[in-house]
Amino acid sequence: MDIFKRIAEHRAESERLAWTGTFKEYVELLRRDPAPAMTAHARVYEMIASYGVEEVDGHKRYKFFEKEIFGLDRAIEKLVEEYFHSAAKRLDVRKRILLLMGPVSGGKSTLVTILKRGLEQFSRTELGAVYAIKGCPMHEEPLHLIPHELRADVEKELGVRIEGNLCPSCQMRLKTEFNSDIERVEVERVLVSEENRIGVGTFSPSDPKSQDIADLTGSIDFSTITEFGSESDPRAYRFDGELNKANRGLMEFQEMLKCDEKFLWNLLSLTQEGNFKAGRFALISADEMIIAHTNESEYKAFIANKKNEALQSRMIVMPIPYNLKVSEEEKIYAKLIGQSDMNHIHIAPHALRAAAIFSILTRLKETKKQGMDLVKKMRMYDGEEVEGYKENDLKEMQSEFTEEGMSGVDPRYVINRISSALIKQDLQCINALDVLRAMKDGLDQHASITKEERERYLNYISVARKEYDNLAKKEVQKAFVYSFEESAKTLFENYLDNIEAFCNWKKIRDPLTDEEMEPDERLMRSIEEQIGVSENAKKAFREEILIRLSTYSRKGRKFDYNSHDRLREAVEKKLFADLKDIVKITTSTKTPDENQLKRINEVSARLMEGHGYCPVCANELLRYVGSLLNR
Repeated sequence: MDIFKRIAEHRAESERLAWTGTFKEYVELLRRDPAPAMTAHARVYEMIASYGVEEVDGHKRYKFFEKEIFGLDRAIEKLVEEYFHSAAKRLDVRKRILLLMGPVSGGKSTLVTILKRGLEQFSRTELGAVYAIKGCPMHEEPLHLIPHELRADVEKELGVRIEGNLCPSCQMRLKTEFNSDIERVEVERVLVSEENRIGVGTFSPSDPKSQDIADLTGSIDFSTITEFGSESDPRAYRFDGELNKANRGLMEFQEMLKCDEKFLWNLLSLTQEGNFKAGRFALISADEMIIAHTNESEYKAFIANKKNEALQSRMIVMPIPYNLKVSEEEKIYAKLIGQSDMNHIHIAPHALRAAAIFSILTRLKETKKQGMDLVKKMRMYDGEEVEGYKENDLKEMQSEFTEEGMSGVDPRYVINRISSALIKQDLQCINALDVLRAMKDGLDQHASITKEERERYLNYISVARKEYDNLAKKEVQKAFVYSFEESAKTLFENYLDNIEAFCNWKKIRDPLTDEEMEPDERLMRSIEEQIGVSENAKKAFREEILIRLSTYSRKGRKFDYNSHDRLREAVEKKLFADLKDIVKITTSTKTPDENQLKRINEVSARLMEGHGYCPVCANELLRYVGSLLNR
């Protein structure tokens, strides 16, 4: 790609989006499409909705967040529906500060950052176009030019709502430059930009002694007071505070509850009335969504202070917990590693999964549900089927602890430990054992982990190791099966034929002799026993499979090898059991003969071609699995 050609195209696009006209022309534009007059809250919601929404298991998944935020679908659904959507409809929640509260490295800052980047992109589209009075330091909505007495008629005619007053600067310019003729006031299209301070403001707390309220509301320009003669002259004031510049868009308060109280008082009238006080002026209107974020300990200290009741009542608190799905946690680590300079180092399959298993276990709470341990709970959270438990059990567990996911190991710790392992050992490839070893070594250095937590976390590392051992054995055994899928599917079809005959009290035909024969009970039991189906439960299990088979048939769908997770697992385990001795002998032999060496090379090649291994980690895996099978 030609870099300069792309830069030229981007510049040309910005020039194409530029629009300047009179207020009269802007009103005509609104007659055709009133969307540009939407509120900041509506603009944020429309931006999110424009990326698409899909229904998954009765829950909404917003595609806007899916490239950056993983495993927080339920928290985001609540956030969008209870705040963004409601605020967009002008319900009372738009008069509240949105406070994202959760543990460190849980995705709060990332969430706000992608909202800001999203607004910037959305303002470049027709639906998200923003028009402002030209030269206004606050990029003000041009409809504020219309006198209050006439607004009801204009609202009815254009199908819009007009809220707010002209800023002091525009009030003066209207009189001095345009002689109060609002038709001639110039309007321009503006592009939301954090860098150019248009529609995005960011406030971060620092030393209260050196930080000035002017950072929020602007300040007097002392160099011009002698020229204009008064501190209340708008021309002698710089409307360059974060609240001024965030007008029409989004205002982010980083670590809001660490701010000095005087910086928060301005938010009381801004949230409730849509205006704030600055300098020696009347209240200044502002249309902006205020998003703050903080951690749980700061929030608890804040609500414990009675002096904060007024501000607390103007907040909508949205918990943003850690992700609780192993597969989504893997994506977080892959994203963070992808952003680093470590892309040249190969990450062996299941290395990140082992780390994710450890992390998720530290975040889960022990359930009271009988027979349900943390590993089973972890699997159910990740969408896996667990024998004896249904979807309702998962819903019960999810509602059992409101604080689940608000503590545990954070993704930063995991990435720091992986980074440490990569740098120290100068590795070409890092595998699951390297990662778990790095996790274990780092527990002593983690200042916030208590002695009791350390013992518990060491146990979780052992559990993650056992889970990896099972994955490793399965991976190698699968690679040993020549044409594994075909073998498995043949066994699967054979099992279906037999249970159909068993349940319907009929015989089956021998595929070689075409003679009628009894259903093969030994074959059926050898498969069912792999997943713990008892002699007493075999009939119910077979009937359940048959019902599923007929349901698929009735709906015109094929019941195949991947249609039933537990049956697929049983078939795989049966194949592995038949192969175990061959795998054990081949992988653990120190001096393999010619046939064994050939088989090892074939398996290594299959691991590299079909499973994402490199020569280093493929050989390490075979050696490791050999040692496991010999124990």
